[in-house]
Amino acid sequence: MVKAVAVLTGTEGVNGTVYLTQEGDGPTTVTASLSGLRPGLHGFHVHALGDTTNGCMSTGPHFNPAGKEHGAPDDENRHAGDLGNVTAGDDGTVTFSTVDSQIPLTGPNSVVGRAVVVHADPDDLGRGGHELSKSTGNAGGRVACGVIGLQG
Repeated sequence: MVKAVAVLTGTEGVNGTVYLTQEGDGPTTVTASLSGLRPGLHGFHVHALGDTTNGCMSTGPHFNPAGKEHGAPDDENRHAGDLGNVTAGDDGTVTFSTVDSQIPLTGPNSVVGRAVVVHADPDDLGRGGHELSKSTGNAGGRVACGVIGLQG
């Protein structure tokens, strides 16, 4: 079992913790607890770089080793880092869990050392018709991020 964690910090009090676990060559389980968000949907992605020298802006684009278009987590044509949306309740908190086979914790496409980013707006999953739909899901600004690191 490989375990990783990302501690997210951001603007306006947005913060949280994202845990990732992978058994052998199986899919990765992602669980997140977030707070300080505006109620509603927020894009949730793995970005290519674990660089937070300029806050969340320096984490680069979505993790996309196969060079595909942006899409939904269940789409065949999607960035590996496209994990869809999380839903913040009226109190601004999120408890989220998903299982994904495109974000391994080992091997050449490992997400360890990359970043988890929460966006200000909903991810349109590449279907919104906006000029940014096929690259970012038109999910708006980056309100919190954290680097994925191995956990003991």
